[in-house]
Amino acid sequence: MVWAAPAAADDLDQLRARGELRHLGEPYANFITGAGGGLTVDLMKAFARHLGVRYRFVPSTWGTALGELLGRRVTVRDGEAVLGPAQPVLGDVWAGGVTLLPWRQKVVAFSETTFPGQVWLVARAEVKLRPIKPSGDTARDVALVKAQVDQLSILIASGTCLDGRQYQLDRAGARLIDFTGKLSDMAAAVISGAAQAVLQDASDAMVSQEKWLGDLKVIGPVSPDQQLAAAFAPSSPRLRQEFNRFLAQLRQSGEHRKMAQKYYPTVVEHFPGFFAQNR
Repeated sequence: MVWAAPAAADDLDQLRARGELRHLGEPYANFITGAGGGLTVDLMKAFARHLGVRYRFVPSTWGTALGELLGRRVTVRDGEAVLGPAQPVLGDVWAGGVTLLPWRQKVVAFSETTFPGQVWLVARAEVKLRPIKPSGDTARDVALVKAQVDQLSILIASGTCLDGRQYQLDRAGARLIDFTGKLSDMAAAVISGAAQAVLQDASDAMVSQEKWLGDLKVIGPVSPDQQLAAAFAPSSPRLRQEFNRFLAQLRQSGEHRKMAQKYYPTVVEHFPGFFAQNR
């Protein structure tokens, strides 16, 4: 059951009266560039126009955004969300490459899927690992990747979709190294020698391939296909419902596909099934 957030989290009427949509997020890949743009920023700006209110980006972090959305400090312990003391509500929606993880789904209400995802193993170019040849069977591909990770040092981010423990990479013999910096800095850290490989969301991995051409190689998936979405406080059901209506209209018109093509052309090609619905 989803935890009921305090009444301080605004629903649709209060938000419209305030005249502002507050979007929580941290710069990450091309979802939030940090320079005022990105796929999720464009999406939330369009949603704000749909609501007839101003848009405001509220800088946050992966570790604090849930608390700033719910009004309760949130920590992750043994794969479960633990609610702590009350704190101010700073945003109406948290979005920007946010994956639907079971522990997150217990405390927030996610929208319909906004983007496809999958976690990939990415290694430095000189590391002796062989990129797999995709078979069309995700479970088989994951097994082929796991067969290569024994004694491999892998940079991970606990409490996120990039935590290798939830994919049993440690049981496959990998040496998992917790990264405490920003997710957007993980690829650079691996290139600098912090580990032999890193876990990245598919969209972020594709950005890294373009940014550090020749320095990194994608070995293959370590997870099934995943879903990315916008997170709302459970006390904001009408706001979430309105976003889902807005998103459905955007996808039906083809505008969502155009937005994705602008920032993630290779992802659109890699997940044709998802974007086929965006015509």
